[in-house]
Amino acid sequence: MVFLRGFWLVSMVVVLLIAMLSGLRADNNNSCDIFEGSWVLDPTYPLYDSSVCPFLRTQFDCQKNGRPDKFYLGYRWQPKGCNLDRLDVNEFLRRFRGKKILFVGDSLSLNQWQSLTCMLHAGNPMAKYTLTQEQPIYSFRFPEYDLTINMQWHQFLVDIDVEKIGRVLKLDSIKGGDVWKDFDLLVFDSWHWWFYKPPQQPWDFIQLGNETMKDMNRIEAAKIALGTWAKWVDSEVDHNRTKVFYQGISPSHYHGVDFGKPTAQDCKKETQPIIGPKSPAPASPGVNIVKKILGQMNNPAFFLDISLASQLRPDAHPQYYSNPQHTGGDCTHWCLGGVPDTWNLLLYASF
Repeated sequence: MVFLRGFWLVSMVVVLLIAMLSGLRADNNNSCDIFEGSWVLDPTYPLYDSSVCPFLRTQFDCQKNGRPDKFYLGYRWQPKGCNLDRLDVNEFLRRFRGKKILFVGDSLSLNQWQSLTCMLHAGNPMAKYTLTQEQPIYSFRFPEYDLTINMQWHQFLVDIDVEKIGRVLKLDSIKGGDVWKDFDLLVFDSWHWWFYKPPQQPWDFIQLGNETMKDMNRIEAAKIALGTWAKWVDSEVDHNRTKVFYQGISPSHYHGVDFGKPTAQDCKKETQPIIGPKSPAPASPGVNIVKKILGQMNNPAFFLDISLASQLRPDAHPQYYSNPQHTGGDCTHWCLGGVPDTWNLLLYASF
């Protein structure tokens, strides 16, 4: 016990020294890249206790599901050369009074949406809220602030239409985008579902123009669809009102080589992050694909580059603890509190 107290005391001193030496905040240091850095122990973490978030979904509530270790909760993202501000919940609520925020994507968008709603509730537990969770729309609202934070399940961003031949994924069609125009902040995400095969694959055919096919190269399909989305953002979004982000590519850790342990089967026994600012594995090809598409836009969405920070955290997935039965082994999603809280701090610093 004496050793642990000493360990945390030393950790606190190190954190304070880092803050004093860097001495600059992310939002006033143009030379700082908040997406480059490393994870450091911080005894003031996590940002909230998952038990104070009554609406936290079971799949993200690792502690309630019995995860025995807590080391993964005690790390803070430290950008190189500056600091990343904590979320000032009251300032956030004032700033977004009367606004609408929408996350659009897959279950990793849901992970980030759930993180933000828990952070806000934990920071202002007396504020009344309403919550509805019925796929494809998850809606959280603070009536006092007239603030709505929604998540829409739309894992390809382009349309899937049910036709006589079956479910058709249409790479050049976004008919449902009118709903998105009503929001002041949009955060999009699409990558993982492009590579699912049957039976998880939720479509039967792919259509591009007048050509319908049973399948095609999935990376090429994703590029075309993201190009369709980019054109939609350029032409349909009121950029004087709405800020658009792209979430970036959240990595999975199902192979030990991805986190420097070639003999590890997957993430399930990991309890510590990768130390230092470099991942032993390259980033997903999706990172450069998305960056290239964003670079071709007239009004580029902001790339929320969560990739490196997330690559360094093989320890922070639900592992066996995405349910009380400890079945399966989730190395894709993230425990809450956890890594998506940092995604939201990066989002907050990028407004």
